[in-house]
Amino acid sequence: MIRSAIIGVGSALPRRIMTNKDFEKLVDTSDEWIVQRTGIEQRHIAGDDETTVSLGEAAARAALENAGLTPDDIDLIVVATATPNNTFPASAVEIQQRLGMQHGFAFDMQAVCSGFVYAITCADLHIRGGMAKRALVIGAETFSRILDWSDRTTCVLFGDGAGAVVLEATEGKGTVEDRGILASSLRSDGSHKEKLFVDGGPSTTGTVGHLRMQGREVFKHAVGMITDVIEDVFAKTGVTAEDIDWFVPHQANKRIIDASAKKLGIAEEKVIITVNKHGNTSAASVPLALACAVAEGKIKKGDLVLLEAMGGGFTWGAVLLRW
Repeated sequence: MIRSAIIGVGSALPRRIMTNKDFEKLVDTSDEWIVQRTGIEQRHIAGDDETTVSLGEAAARAALENAGLTPDDIDLIVVATATPNNTFPASAVEIQQRLGMQHGFAFDMQAVCSGFVYAITCADLHIRGGMAKRALVIGAETFSRILDWSDRTTCVLFGDGAGAVVLEATEGKGTVEDRGILASSLRSDGSHKEKLFVDGGPSTTGTVGHLRMQGREVFKHAVGMITDVIEDVFAKTGVTAEDIDWFVPHQANKRIIDASAKKLGIAEEKVIITVNKHGNTSAASVPLALACAVAEGKIKKGDLVLLEAMGGGFTWGAVLLRW
């Protein structure tokens, strides 16, 4: 059977770094308060010349270089983002143009923080369906553009950045020993919209709007929803928490990550943590963490890797793959 294997990873971060101390000058908060409740110590903030598309392009080029490929080798680009450069066209099409691609197809995926998990699942389906042999899957965000910088409960949480992977069709035997994506599970529930949303849009206010969040409500639902989809991919494959080599969760809040790993029985040393240096980069979170783990020599060929994310909507999902 056809599997979609990750053969390259890349990332891009804005030049500017904002520490928690910087926020003490803007809103009534403290480094101690932010670290204690979220685990975040710093985040990257896009400059005037840095956009979702420019960061996505840089991450894509890094992933292509890591894979030893060129844009000519790619058939499909899927960009997960909630902060596109324009209402339309899709940021994926802009990245396609900047890469010099005049073939294949490209589109955006909007599932907020779950965007990359949704996007890599979608790309996997296109590859297994024979519509593409290789795909670039990118998570890219400039959440700093939609933050209310006077709201201390949200502005300290988010950062900007991009991560990308190259997926390639490979032949497998249909077992969990195959290289590539082994199982995915996606969910959503629109009844939770008011807990995490942006209060603007083309069809409602004609403005971009600002991010609004009921933090305690999000925290209350997060662990249960995350474990739900992870247990689903375990059931689909017969894999258990003990079999996992690396757990790469959405980097929103270290307390949520720790509680999820504990509930699932995943050992602390198997959990990839980057929230301390990136903050919550929404759809860029998981691929950024993946790229960091690979660069640090942690994730190696043959490892069993579990990805998960939860975002506004609510949306949530998990992907199990063999590196």
